[in-house]
Amino acid sequence: MVNIKTLDLNLLRTLDVLLAEHNVTRTAQRLHLSQPTISVQLSKLREIFHDPLLLPDARGMRPTALADQLRQPLRQALAELEQALVAVQPFMPQEANIIWRIAAFDYGETTILRPALAQLRQLAPHAKIAVSQVMPAGLQARMERGEIDLAFHVRNTAPPTLRSRRLFSEHYRLAARKGHPALQQPLTLERFCALEHVIVSPSGGGFAGATDAALTAIGQQRNVVLSVPHFLFMVEVLKSSDLVAMLPSRLIDPQQMDSAEAPVAVVPFEMMMLWHERSHRDPSHQWLRELFASSATGTKA
Repeated sequence: MVNIKTLDLNLLRTLDVLLAEHNVTRTAQRLHLSQPTISVQLSKLREIFHDPLLLPDARGMRPTALADQLRQPLRQALAELEQALVAVQPFMPQEANIIWRIAAFDYGETTILRPALAQLRQLAPHAKIAVSQVMPAGLQARMERGEIDLAFHVRNTAPPTLRSRRLFSEHYRLAARKGHPALQQPLTLERFCALEHVIVSPSGGGFAGATDAALTAIGQQRNVVLSVPHFLFMVEVLKSSDLVAMLPSRLIDPQQMDSAEAPVAVVPFEMMMLWHERSHRDPSHQWLRELFASSATGTKA
């Protein structure tokens, strides 16, 4: 039987990350410790639990039966402890030495993160921000493991189990380079479909999206000739070619591009801020969420 009085909380935190990563090196990186330190802590944990806990295999390490039993109760216990501790610690942004990890596509980076960045740096000058690309399929698990604090994503593909807050609704406009002849005269549906279009496919290689669904519903099809993974690359393509695109309105700079309403109704999308239950009552997390929400809606934080 494990003696609770002899357990070091830091060892349990290490075990929690080891059971998530199955890798000593990645665990060391996440905990900002050296690899030898993690190896020593794993040895101590094996002595405490009288079990190997993690065994080497071809892909790294695999958990023992006991480790599998410990994983979820340990994660839940540590999360509850974190909530209990942060509840009595007020957040002081001017003094905070913290790393916030945010996930977003380039659209969210441009329309939500960038407008709030100056204020964030002013109010929390010692904080650091790590931005990564949002991957909806693994978002829930990464937030549960504490790898991501906050994400910006569209409502229709956001994991339903995460907490969320609506930031704004966005609509599409047909965009093209300055002086593009197709946008200098009334645009019929037939001419719209005949133009050469660019589309964003975050997963890569797709040639259909919300606009194509709207066209299919009325028996029409447009001419999509280029598929790219990012909106910002799409913008650069538009500015230097005769291609056109259905672009979210917040990305259209009228000084650099022309735009027009498309002759087909495309459903707008809603941008959401997403976070895990484990962070919901964290004062620092609450402060960060309010700052982004205020910036996105144009209200004072």
